[in-house]
Amino acid sequence: MHTLCIFPQPVDILWCGRVKQGMPRIRLALLSGFLLFVAGCGGGAMNSGSASAAAQPLVVTAGAANLDALPDGTPAVLTLTITRPAGDAGNITLKASPLPPGVTAVYENPGAGNAGKVTFTVAGTPAGTYVVPILASDAASNGSFSLNLVVNALAKVHPDITGTFDVFMTTSFQPAEFSDAFFHEHPTATDALNQLGGRHMRIQAISQDIPQKTATTWDFTRLDGVLTPVLSVTDHSPEFQVAFAPGFMYTSGGVLRDNSYTEFAGYAANLVRYYNLGGFTDAGGVHHASPSPFPIRYWGIYNEPNINGISAAEYAKLYNTTVPAMQAADPSLKFVAVELADFGTEAQKTMPTFVANVKAQVDILGTHYYSSCNRNDTDQMLLNTVPQFAATVSYLYSQLKTNPALASVPVWVTENNVNADFDKGGGISACNGTKFVADQRGSSSFFAGWRPYVFSQLGKAGARALYHWDYYSDPQYGEVNQQTAAPFLSYWVDYWLSRYLGDAPGKMRRLDNTDSGAEEILAVQKSDGSTVVMIANHAVKTAADNDSGGASRTVNLNVSELGAFRSATRLTIDSTTDVTKGPAESALVPSAVMKITLPGYGVTFLRFVP
Repeated sequence: MHTLCIFPQPVDILWCGRVKQGMPRIRLALLSGFLLFVAGCGGGAMNSGSASAAAQPLVVTAGAANLDALPDGTPAVLTLTITRPAGDAGNITLKASPLPPGVTAVYENPGAGNAGKVTFTVAGTPAGTYVVPILASDAASNGSFSLNLVVNALAKVHPDITGTFDVFMTTSFQPAEFSDAFFHEHPTATDALNQLGGRHMRIQAISQDIPQKTATTWDFTRLDGVLTPVLSVTDHSPEFQVAFAPGFMYTSGGVLRDNSYTEFAGYAANLVRYYNLGGFTDAGGVHHASPSPFPIRYWGIYNEPNINGISAAEYAKLYNTTVPAMQAADPSLKFVAVELADFGTEAQKTMPTFVANVKAQVDILGTHYYSSCNRNDTDQMLLNTVPQFAATVSYLYSQLKTNPALASVPVWVTENNVNADFDKGGGISACNGTKFVADQRGSSSFFAGWRPYVFSQLGKAGARALYHWDYYSDPQYGEVNQQTAAPFLSYWVDYWLSRYLGDAPGKMRRLDNTDSGAEEILAVQKSDGSTVVMIANHAVKTAADNDSGGASRTVNLNVSELGAFRSATRLTIDSTTDVTKGPAESALVPSAVMKITLPGYGVTFLRFVP
């Protein structure tokens, strides 16, 4: 083949195409000042050389794709190496664009050489990973490099103390006909429960496991199938919540038929006799006595009255009637009041009336927090509720202080989990009437970022206990699998919260954190002089994420003001944790500043021993 080229005068190329063999020759002609001629220009050096040079890019490389930067203006330097195509000797310049807000760049251009630098400074940029394209170019060619600019969070622990951190982590049980065979089917399951170490674990009997069946008959078989094993472990001191009255005490409309509440009080008093006083004899002459040698000292009075048909004034009356009846049987008892379904303004609706009208002994005020009742709520929506939990705890304390008799009463959060929804029957959601779908965030890596965040925020607000709801269940609620007794990730989160921070009161150290919206950081001095630092990463990738796995975060933790340490350990719980074995502690070489990375939702515990 030959090549047909058309040039305008003097030599600029206008068009060039190939002519197949056998086509008629094109005659030369001069038209309007343009010279047309047939030439073999396809292999000519003038065109092929410049086209070849332009087609070859500059190759831009760096030692690593990631560059850490601190939000305090400390320079972060990226060194680049340029590989040129053959014959390229141009003056190379660098450009990083677009830059994240708050990031500036200064360049050391390669010029005629093959190496250059970009120095980044960061001021006010949120922590996270930002993709920054870097372009290298000269007159003949260009190339690019994609940088992951990782803006670290800065956290500094100070030696001064800001308050006491005294909150224990524990768990709950709901004996009912659908769950009361767990310990019978898994007789060794008490081992894992005992290792969990929860204090005052909560028992809430409902439905067919309420032991009084009629006005004259009782059967504790189902209830004791759960309660007796629970009494055998840890502190042998659960909280028994007298959640509801026996079914026959309600009208067809679901209201207690005795509005003096003496019938309910009598039922509760017999429970005390059964577990603490060697038993009681029912109206039919049958004696009932607990098989356990351990008495029950902590008692909750009714469950979530605000959503179970009892007004605040009625609840105060019920409480004032029931507590003295139980005390008459056993004066040593401790009482948990209210156990509120806490959402929206429920605390504001309930607490002023209760505090003004309660006369009976109150030892603990209970409340319940769930982040959602909708599986479709985003991760961020669930996380946004956590500061509200803490704010409500502060409100509860402010109300208790209005009654001198209640001024020193502690707040316990006796139910807590990500989602309160459940299958109300037939696979239908109790919250929205659509198909029920279990919320896997109750045991996924999301939980490993969310629960420590809740634990820390509530502890800082003064809550003294946080109860997981509930121990054996499905992946939405359980710490262990109800079918197999195998642990979920949530078991290990709660286990290590108890071990590191819930085992005994500690003193909170003052702490600075530049990324408090995405990482909850808590520093507590323990009674042995060690300091535990908890870093919980709850950073989302996007606002629409739903159990996404979270976004990576790196924290530069400065402990220089705490002095020298002879040893340090770290334990991390995240999506990579082996849920069968649980996470393992590893030794660290302590230093003044330690870089801690969590690649997604999760928590890490650092213990520094002086």
